[in-house]
Amino acid sequence: MTAAILETHALHKSFGALTVAQNINFSLEPGTFEALIGPNGAGKSTFVNLLTGLIPPTSGSVILDGQDVTALSIESRVKRGMVRTFQINTLFNSLTVAENVILALDEHHGQGWRPLPSPSRRRIIREEAYEILGRLGLDAWGNREVKELPYGRQRLVEIAIALALRPKVLLLDEPAAGIPSTETGTIIEVLESLASDLAVLIIEHDMDLVFRFAQRITVLVQGAVLARGTPDEIANNDTVKAVYLGEGIHA
Repeated sequence: MTAAILETHALHKSFGALTVAQNINFSLEPGTFEALIGPNGAGKSTFVNLLTGLIPPTSGSVILDGQDVTALSIESRVKRGMVRTFQINTLFNSLTVAENVILALDEHHGQGWRPLPSPSRRRIIREEAYEILGRLGLDAWGNREVKELPYGRQRLVEIAIALALRPKVLLLDEPAAGIPSTETGTIIEVLESLASDLAVLIIEHDMDLVFRFAQRITVLVQGAVLARGTPDEIANNDTVKAVYLGEGIHA
């Protein structure tokens, strides 16, 4: 059995008397595509914030690639391979698509605050950016400013930036949010094409996307894991249907 690339052990978070994460034990293996679902207020974003270091846990631990990263900053976790996209895009809209990706590559290669590299090095970085854009079908948009792109393409640019940081674990917060239903197929195709050794966790409310994309689903309710299993297991779980999915769910 493949060792987990990401684990949590008894991860717990309280704000005074309010508990928002209840002793969550979780694991994610390389090559696994997992969805995190649950009703509004279930604690999904809180859990991802705990994973990425945006907020510290009250107790418990986060293990990334065998190393305890519980006390590390967001930036340190990114350098170790945990990368996140957000529900609302955080792109540089006045820069080109390629420039957005190049900035991420500069950061990954440690060039973010250094003098400009040589022309040959810039050419290599640009080629690397276009290789990533090509994987997502964005290479033809490379010289366009981000603000000129349809919203669905902008979400793909976010994924391109995340890939430029060379993640081992990719956390996607509602990648289909705000995208017309006619464009969600493109997002799914991109997710399915990601490297087989990359672990992907998505927070998503689009159940069609979840049940097509995910190999495994974790259901959170009131900050605790209600159920975890394959799409078929979750779709046929009476407790999950009663609490969240409803009786009409089809896998």
